[in-house]
Amino acid sequence: MIDAALQALRSTFAWPWLLVALPLPWLVRRVLPAAKTSTPALRVPYGDRIGAIGGRVGPARMRSLGWLPWLAWALLCIAAARPQQLGDLVQPPQAARDLMMAVDLSGSMEQRDIELGGRVVSRLTAAKAVIRDFLERRSGDRVGMIVFGEHAYALTPLTRDLDTVREQLDGTATGLAGRETAIGDAIGLAIKRLQSQPAEQRVLILLTDGVNTAGMLDPVKSAELARDADVRVHTIAFGGYGAGLSVFGIPIRTAGSDQITDEVTLKRIAEVTGGRAFVARDVDQLAGIYLEIDRLEPVERPGQRLRPRIERYVWPLAAALMCGLLLLWQRRGAMP
Repeated sequence: MIDAALQALRSTFAWPWLLVALPLPWLVRRVLPAAKTSTPALRVPYGDRIGAIGGRVGPARMRSLGWLPWLAWALLCIAAARPQQLGDLVQPPQAARDLMMAVDLSGSMEQRDIELGGRVVSRLTAAKAVIRDFLERRSGDRVGMIVFGEHAYALTPLTRDLDTVREQLDGTATGLAGRETAIGDAIGLAIKRLQSQPAEQRVLILLTDGVNTAGMLDPVKSAELARDADVRVHTIAFGGYGAGLSVFGIPIRTAGSDQITDEVTLKRIAEVTGGRAFVARDVDQLAGIYLEIDRLEPVERPGQRLRPRIERYVWPLAAALMCGLLLLWQRRGAMP
C-alpha cells in the first residue's frame, strides 16, 4: 500500500520530497512564540469585552478569507514539486543516416537510350524517376544532393525535407554543371558535406554514365579520403547501349557498345570505401539497384516506446498568484 502511494507520488511529481514543506507554516506557528509589541498600550475598563465586540463586527471578508494564506502556501508547494502528466505512448526512431546523393549532369546524360513507360528517354530523365521513388522510401533520413559535370556543386544540404530534394532534382538538366565529368571532385565535396555531421553512418550514392575527364581530384584518391572520413560510397554505372541503332524507337545493342563507363574505377572506389559497385543498363536494373541499397542501408527502425512527461506546475503556480492578489485586495480593503 505504502509502496503504491510512493510510486504514485513519483509518477505525479518530479520532486515529491518538496511536499514535506506543506505543514511548515503550521509548525512555525505552533513552535515559535507569538510576537510581542513594544508600543505602550492604553488600558481602558472592559477592554476584553470591547475586543470581542470588535472581532464580531469586523469586516466579514477578513474572517471569511482567513484560509487564503494556507491555500496559497499549499499551491506553492505543489508547484515547486513539479506536477507532471504522462503523455501518450510514442516510439521515437533510432538514429538515421546522413545520405548524400551525387548525380552526373554531364553532356552524355542527355543521350536517349533508356526506355521508360514505353518511351525512349534520356539517361537523366530515367535516373530522376528512379531516384524519386528511392527518396519516398527514405523517410527519416537526412538526404543531400550533389550534381556534377565539369565541376561539382551542392544542390541541397543534408535535410529531412525530402520534398525539397525532389523539387531540386526535378529542376536539374544536363550540362548544368558543365559537359565533362568530375567524379573525384564530387566525392571530395560529399566528404566535406558529410564529415561535419555527427551521424555515425555516412553514405554517398554516386551515379554516373561516364569516365572521369575533369576535376582536380583523382577518383581513387578521393575514395581513400572518403574511407578515412568513414564515408561509404556506393557507385552506380548507368547507361544504355548508345543511340546508334533503334527499331521503332527501341534502342538495339550493337558490338562495342558495352564500355559506357569506367567500371573498373567505379568498382575500385566502392571497394576502397566499403561500398558496393553496380551497373544498370535500363530502368528496371536501376530500380533494383536502389532496392538493394535500401537493403544495405536500411532506414531507421522504431526505438523503445516511452511516455513523455508534460509539465503542469504552471496551473498551481497561477492559482497561488491569484490567492496572493486576493490577499492583497483583502488587506487594502480592510485599511481605514
